[in-house]
Amino acid sequence: MQAAFAALSSIVSWFASMIDPMCGPIGIFRLFAQDTLLACGDTGWGDEIAYGFMITASLAICTLPIGLFFGFFIALAKQSEEKSLRLATNIYTTIFRGLPELLTLFIVYYGLQIVAQQVMAAIGYEGQVEINAFIAGMIALGVVFSAYCSEVLLSAFKAISRGQYEAGDALGLHRGKTMRLIILPQLVRIALPGLGNLWMALLKDTALVSVIGLPDILRQTGIAARVTKNAFEFFSIACLLFLILAMLSSLVFSALERWTKRSETVR
Repeated sequence: MQAAFAALSSIVSWFASMIDPMCGPIGIFRLFAQDTLLACGDTGWGDEIAYGFMITASLAICTLPIGLFFGFFIALAKQSEEKSLRLATNIYTTIFRGLPELLTLFIVYYGLQIVAQQVMAAIGYEGQVEINAFIAGMIALGVVFSAYCSEVLLSAFKAISRGQYEAGDALGLHRGKTMRLIILPQLVRIALPGLGNLWMALLKDTALVSVIGLPDILRQTGIAARVTKNAFEFFSIACLLFLILAMLSSLVFSALERWTKRSETVR
């Protein structure tokens, strides 16, 4: 089994190296910066920065579905007739919208380690327990994203008239099917601009994970800046990479908005 996992890991690593847009066979750093500090390999910092770029993009992409999933159900709970459920979700969103993201990250990272240590000690394990920085960052950013996402989705829900639900009832659809076939397509169209803004904020917030040791863009360029004493150059590279992610995201969300509006009649 271990040999199979090792082989799978090697295949994934090889595939990632082949499609690496920076240090791959046709990567930007390999083609245009081979004689500079951004060279790939032992002579430059290209590999480290490319790895940081991958970590930043992966963290944001992995956090998004978590935030959307919990944000959707929190938005539903906020509309519940159960008073205690509405109160609980209001407290949740107030806390995580009110706390600084960095403080939330510290609470999750160090708090989870304390809880895990106590749980393991209760079952007789005396060793040191460490929480993976990527997982901690994903959880922390996910709960913050879900708090803001729930408000965006709640506004979108309120923009959909009750007549849409009644139409589903008239067609004999149960509430789950009404939600899937009638409400969700309209919800996505209405909420997409707000969710796009939250995604941009999430991309920027990923830089916070550098403080808990995760080798993202900011941490990798920061190390390179301290070692080489070329702070301006490396932090400019960091700015450029974040802007590239933002521009690509804008293109994707623009395409999604056009797709969700494809059935609207052009007048």
